[in-house]
Order: sequence, then C-alpha cells, then structure tokens
Amino acid sequence: MDAYWQTLRPDGAPSQTALSLPAINWLAGLTSTADWIASNPDWFPLGERLDELSAYHRDGVERGIGALKQIGWSPFQTLQPVNKPSTADLLQQILGDAKPPRPLQREGDKLLQASQGPTLMLVEAPMGEGKTEMAFLAHLRLQATNQHRGLYVALPTQATGNAMFQRAHRFLEKFAKVHLDLQLVHGGAAMNADVQQLRGINDSVGDSISASGWLSQRRRPLLSAYGVGTVDQALLSTMNVKHHFVRLWGLSNRVVVLDEVHAYDTYTATLIDTLLMWLKAVGSSVILMSATLPRARKHELLKAWGVEPETMPDVAYPRVAVADDLGGRAVHFEARPLAPIHVEGMHESVEVLCASTLGLLAHGGCGAVIVNTVDRAQALHAMLSAQVDDSVQIVLFHARFPADQRSDIEQRVLSLFGEGGQRPERALLIATQVAEQSLDIDFDFMLSDLAPIDLLLQRAGRLHRHQRMRPDAHKVARLRVAGLQPDRLPDLKQTAWGFVYQPYILGCTWVCLNREPVLNLPDDIDRLVQWVYSQPALPDDLDAAICKFIDEEAFGHHLAEHRSHKRQAMNISIDPARRVDEAYANLPKGNEDGGPLGEENKTRLGAETVTLVPVEAKDGLWRIGDQWIDPAKPLEHDVAKALYRRQIKVSRKAVVRHFSAQPACAVFEQHPLLRYFRPLPLTDRCHDIGALRLRLCEVKGLVYEKVEGP
Repeated sequence: MDAYWQTLRPDGAPSQTALSLPAINWLAGLTSTADWIASNPDWFPLGERLDELSAYHRDGVERGIGALKQIGWSPFQTLQPVNKPSTADLLQQILGDAKPPRPLQREGDKLLQASQGPTLMLVEAPMGEGKTEMAFLAHLRLQATNQHRGLYVALPTQATGNAMFQRAHRFLEKFAKVHLDLQLVHGGAAMNADVQQLRGINDSVGDSISASGWLSQRRRPLLSAYGVGTVDQALLSTMNVKHHFVRLWGLSNRVVVLDEVHAYDTYTATLIDTLLMWLKAVGSSVILMSATLPRARKHELLKAWGVEPETMPDVAYPRVAVADDLGGRAVHFEARPLAPIHVEGMHESVEVLCASTLGLLAHGGCGAVIVNTVDRAQALHAMLSAQVDDSVQIVLFHARFPADQRSDIEQRVLSLFGEGGQRPERALLIATQVAEQSLDIDFDFMLSDLAPIDLLLQRAGRLHRHQRMRPDAHKVARLRVAGLQPDRLPDLKQTAWGFVYQPYILGCTWVCLNREPVLNLPDDIDRLVQWVYSQPALPDDLDAAICKFIDEEAFGHHLAEHRSHKRQAMNISIDPARRVDEAYANLPKGNEDGGPLGEENKTRLGAETVTLVPVEAKDGLWRIGDQWIDPAKPLEHDVAKALYRRQIKVSRKAVVRHFSAQPACAVFEQHPLLRYFRPLPLTDRCHDIGALRLRLCEVKGLVYEKVEGP
C-alpha cells in the first residue's frame, strides 16, 4: 500500500470508512474488467518490465491505452454538447429530415432541458407517437447534462431487439464524433447479419461504428458504451450469477431505456423494480416507455426509483413525466387521433375464425389474424391455405420455426406490411404474439383471439396504422375478436387461452369489450386499461355464473399467483439497500449460461424449455442444408454456427422431459455455441417420442402430431 500510495500520489484522503453494497459491486465490476484486459499477454507480457515503480506505472498506462484502443474502447465524448440546441434541430438530425417535433417530443424535451441529476422519465403514449425518437433525444440531453457514458435499450424479445439495433445504429452514425462501439446484447447476437458486418469494421477513416470482438464475448457486451438487447441481460446484473457485478458496472452511469415496460408478468416486473433500484444507485438515468401501463404497475415503478406516487402530478393520458433531483413533474400532450375501430365479437372456434377471414379476404386488402397459441395458428393456416388461390399471399409467423427461418419470415412480414413495403393486393398474416410488439406493420382488417386488454389494444394499433388507400370494404377499421360474445365466456381450457393468460384478466377484458362497440384511440386506451386492471366491480346485469367465475374462482387464482410470483422474484434478486454482510445470504447461486446451477436464477417464469437443433439423420451422419456432418468428430466453427442458426426452443412437457433425460451430446458440449442445446435427429423430417410425432414442416414450422397406430 505504501508503494502504491507513493507511486500514484493521489490527492486528499478517503471520505468514508466503509463502502455501500452498490459501491462494492461497482468496484468489483471495474476490477474484474481491468483484470480481464490486463491478463492478456499480447497487451501485457508476463514478467517484470521495469524495475523502478514510477517507470513501471508509466509503462503500464501506455500499455493500457494501447489495449483499450485494440479492444475498440473509445475515449469518452458526449454525442451532443451541453449548449442545448432546439428540439427541432435535434430531431432533424435524429430523423434525417425536417419534420416538426411531435407533441410528445416537444413536451418531453422541455422537461428534460430543466432536469438536474440522474433522471427517471416515464412516457405513456399510444403507438406511433415517436416514443423511440423521444428516447434517443432523451439520451442526448441526459448524457450532456450528466456525462453519462452511453446508452442501453432493453426490449422484451430478441426480435424486437434486432429491429431496434438497426435504428440505434442509424442514430449513432448521425451523432458520432469519435469511433463508437455498438453491441447487440442477447443470446442470438453472434448470428445477426448486422452485427457480423460491424465486426469486420476497424477504427478506420469513414467508419464511425463497429462491434468489438473482445466486447462481444460472454458477460462483456454490456461493458460497451452503446448497446441494444433484451431486458433479461440487464436483469442478470441483479442476481447472484457469475460476474453479475461486471454487467452492473457496464450499466452504471448510462441512459437505460426499458421499452414496452407493460409487457412483463409479475415475476419479471418485480425483477425490473430491483433493476431500477440498482440503476439509480449507480448513477444511471432511466427511460420507461409504454402505451398501456396499469396504474398499480406505474406506482411500483415510481417507488422502485424512490418516488412516492402521490407526489407526482396527476395528468391525463397521454402523458410524460420526469423525476430527478428537483422532484417530480408531469405534462399531458395531444396525440394523433386514429380512425375509430369498430369491435365485433364471434365464436372462438378455428372454423368460425377461418370462415370470417375468408369473407374479409374476398374484398381484397391486407389483413392479420393474431391468435394466442402456435397450434391454433398452424391449424388456421392449414384451413385457409386449402381454400384460397395463389392470388392471396399467406404468411405464417410464430416462434416454433428454426431461428434462421423465423428471421427470414420477420423480414418478409416487414417487407409486405411495413410502411415502405411492396404491399400486395391481397395478403394475410397469421401470427401469434410475435407480431404484437415493436413491429411497424399496418393492416386493412384484423381478427384476434381474446387477450388481455392492453395486448388487444397493442394488436389493434396495427389496424389502419399508416396513411394509405384502403379497399372499399375496409374503409372502416374493424377488429373482430374471437371469444367475444355477449352471452358466454369462451372455453379457456379447450382453446388453451387460460394457460397463456390469466383467466381473471381475460374475464375482465371480456366484460369491458362487450360494452365498448367502438374504440376511439388513443382517448380510450388509459380508461380501458385502468378499468380492467383495477379489480373492477362487475356490472349488476352480468350473468350470475359468469360473475361468480370471474369474481371468485379466477380472481382467487390471480391473487395467489401474483403474490407467489412476486415473492419468488424477491427471493432471488439482490437488494441494494441490504447490509453488505447479509446481501447474498440465502440467495441461489447459478450460472446464467443455462447450466444445472442456474435453474433458480431465471429472468422469466414459465414452462421448462429445451432448445433443439433439427438435423436430418442417416447412416450415423447429420445433414443440415446440403452439408453432411459426422457427429463423432469435433465441429468446425462455421458448421457450429450453421447448427446454432437452426435452433428451436420448445416447451411441450413430453418433449422437454424426453430430451432432458437423454445423455448430453458430446460434440455439442465441446462447442460454446451449442453447449446446452440438444440435437433433434429427423428421419423424413420426423422424430417420434412414443405416441407423439415431431414433424418439421417447411411451411408450418415444428408440428406436433399423433403417431398413427398399426
């Protein structure tokens, strides 16, 4: 210590006798990161380099600067100076044209220009109001004010993360004054074409953005100053997993954007609350964005930041609020009115859904059918495909396709139904929840299974979303809801909807929409969401049996599950307010890679899953595409990547149980990309597990069928 003190000669003296838990984790993250860099013998050769300590230190500093340059770790510089350009000027740079600021951006920026210190910003605005541009603008303001080192945008899914990565790249290119690193932070990042392109870029003239290979390695992507990914990667910083403090240090002093913050169940939402506490403790600012946020959930988020909800002004929806060193402020703004949406109900059977869809397709246009399960999507696709001709393009989109094929389908969906796409005369998207969030797509007509009110409104937000000419039969926006009939609840067991969503919330949504023949968005969004999620008093004229089911059976289950899931999340997350010597007591230890020690440290609840890699098997060899593979030999990296791109995550109990009981695949275990995956050997595209057949169909994805008896 004496040698250290004499060599570095720091000014002053320590101001505290002990460090808080956040400070210890911050220091642990810094130390580990420095150790990973300094332990590279290419940058720091082994052995003493100089005898005199001051010279040794100077040499180390020079080597450290060189190492950081090799990594792609650029010197800090804000994207925007503090001299506060106008809202219009900043948005012109962000958008690339001179569109005037939308009311959200104008009012939100006023609040930001007056902010002091790390800030929580909460944006509650309907779809299409420019929330993403507001987040980018907020980053520019808050980084300039607080010297935040960068930005991380956290989304619900890998698919939405991929789409946002492209937008973040374009944003950074317009403001980068020095070379910047940008990472895609989720398990499939290595396979992303945009990331692969950035990996090939060095710090050369004309290249302002790249993706460092060093920073892309496991546990390191959040160290990059700029990143887009899933919320799960950020949540791991709050759990007792290996090097969680490295992730936390990477998120410290950043602007962290949590998009679609309403889209999580109680368990993950509780983990997000803990994340907010940690982010405030390490000096970050946070932007929360939602179109449909229940009031109770909003209050939980505010409390996690240390704000008492009653201290925030109560203003009408849509609204934007900030909480900072000056206190809480909120303003209402005007949103663009959408065309009224007429709500019509129908029976929940696939046959009725098919017949209604055919009737709508007969009048032309582009439509969507959003259903709640993959099996239902596949069944509907089979029925419709048998009854329409080649003039109708039908696209099936769900999560049970191999990952590479799913990515191609997503791009096709955007090209057909996006704002700048080549829109066909007649086309239909059949999709599950994968089409519900963050995809800028637009339809002339829509049918949907009954779902919680906030998710139905998200789906409805894709109806007549863009300004365009519509076929005469679809001039009026109509949302047809399967399972919405005035005299009966849908069968939640036969449809399996009750296993996907809480029956209580589905019941309240059913009551609500049966009394709302027309939706006026955005005006009705807040009123409907708050009613459904406020444990409402049911109407007096409601059928007694239906009332009993919703108010007693479904509500009791809902309340018990809510409490259980909240407790589960609290039992695995690290509380930043706890004493240092007690903080990790009784917390499960685990590895976030999915190994056997990490089973309790989940970022999401739900059915157990297994990740399968389908391969055609013959004579002891595997085929993927046109390539034959010998599974007895180590995999070349390009082959491993091709296998990785074919992964499918499944949750069917019989399938999970079967493959979990199989011995680990040695050749997969030897490669880090495939370590926790299982091969799915196919014969004529099929694999039988007892009476269950798994068939990989090029058009429908992975299909579950019954094996025909002899």
